[in-house]
Amino acid sequence: MYLLIVLLPLLGFFFTILFGRFIGLGAFFISTASIGVTLALTTVAFYEVVYNYSVVYIDLGYWLNINNLQINWELKFDSITVSMLFIINLISFLVHFYSIYYMYSDKHYIRFMSYLSIFTFFMILLVTSNNLFLIFFGWEGVGLISYFLINFWYTRVLANKAALKAFIINKIGDIFLLIGIILLTIYFGSVDLEIIFSLLQPFDNNTSLYIFTLITLFIFIGVMSKSAQFGLHTWLPDAMEGELSSLSNLRFIRF
Repeated sequence: MYLLIVLLPLLGFFFTILFGRFIGLGAFFISTASIGVTLALTTVAFYEVVYNYSVVYIDLGYWLNINNLQINWELKFDSITVSMLFIINLISFLVHFYSIYYMYSDKHYIRFMSYLSIFTFFMILLVTSNNLFLIFFGWEGVGLISYFLINFWYTRVLANKAALKAFIINKIGDIFLLIGIILLTIYFGSVDLEIIFSLLQPFDNNTSLYIFTLITLFIFIGVMSKSAQFGLHTWLPDAMEGELSSLSNLRFIRF
């Protein structure tokens, strides 16, 4: 069940993008249903993990093995994770459901719905990952799909510029985040969050304090760019171009 929470949006993406042209408006149903089922499974997972105090770990095998550094495909479902998953999947389901009305008259609705599904997958991967580099993989996926969504109406020059601006500013933050992750990996000798948390201890010297302050600063700058905090917020107003340009394509339904 827990693995399905991660994989269903990805399967919805592949099915929509590969067979959407054959099933037509059924692409709306496939992509929305995959998120709906994911939300239902997340609700069950929330009950099991939070109320039954049952933390779930999933190890899918190693991803990279470099000398003494092994990076696994590890997922963790604890109370914080399932709480975030519930919010992510609920909002994603509502966005998918609303998009049925919002996008049905656009001839590229299959591409749009597939973008939403893969965006949800990367969000889920981001919050369920149990090691730093898998988190970064999900983080980069969210940024990449955000670029595609902002630039969805790619024939508009303003949409192109807005997407490029968002991509570049996010990359600035991503570089700082990656530096923070590399420093953490060097300091602890592992990317596994469980190992890192178990090795944390009160600062016993100024060097440790300096290193952790620097790491925290790098990670904070990365988060600033993604969440459009002051100083790295300039991409967000322009990103609305992708939304505003769609109004000309929207056809209202009369009941």
